Amino acid sequence: MLKIVIIDDERDALEALEWKLNKCLNEELSITKCSSPIIAVDIVKELKPDLIFLDIQMPEMDGFSFIEKFPDRNFEVIFTTAYDEYGIKAVKAQALDYLMKPIDIDELTLAMIKVKKALNERVFEEVPIKINIQADGKVYLIPKEEVLYLKSDKSYTTIHLTNGKTIVATKTLKEIQKKFVCPEFLRVHNSYVVNLTYVAEYNKGVNELTLNDGTIVAVSRSKKNEVINALNLDK
Repeated sequence: MLKIVIIDDERDALEALEWKLNKCLNEELSITKCSSPIIAVDIVKELKPDLIFLDIQMPEMDGFSFIEKFPDRNFEVIFTTAYDEYGIKAVKAQALDYLMKPIDIDELTLAMIKVKKALNERVFEEVPIKINIQADGKVYLIPKEEVLYLKSDKSYTTIHLTNGKTIVATKTLKEIQKKFVCPEFLRVHNSYVVNLTYVAEYNKGVNELTLNDGTIVAVSRSKKNEVINALNLDK
């Protein structure tokens, strides 16, 4: 069930939007309406909705000030307003959409398609990605965020984990790297694939990375620019 909170100081606008949502969505909805943004702050914290429809101009608190109360918000926002000058500010506030009043039901339907897509992507992102590694007659299922770096030793590859443990696989680094097709993992040297999340320092002078655990990893000359770009460093 999709949980929605509508915040608008105009009661007619609250009722109209609820009616249109029920008309354009063929599913069960949980809709909570609130005419006071101050009260709505506590409502949102308690209900943890999937989506908020938020009026911009309200006497107690405007919509942008309301959003600032949730710096780490875990819901989508669609601004609703009778004024067209807030578009850029809405984009900067990372709103999913911006609907002009009176809200057109076709535009609302398109906005809700965006909402469904965004929520589906979020669910996918929240599923931990586990990488399977065969070693020691076992299959290890390792969350990718627990992998610090991979090191080649000829026909073997050692997977170094953030907890200090290691797993030795009887496959080359090239073969093991195929399991780590994620943007945070980068081949920085013939012997190393590094999880960039755990890079603490890059020493350009000697072309080395220092990881969070103190491990020093060499960067090959051919990979230098790629490393600088991946870490968003100044050239």
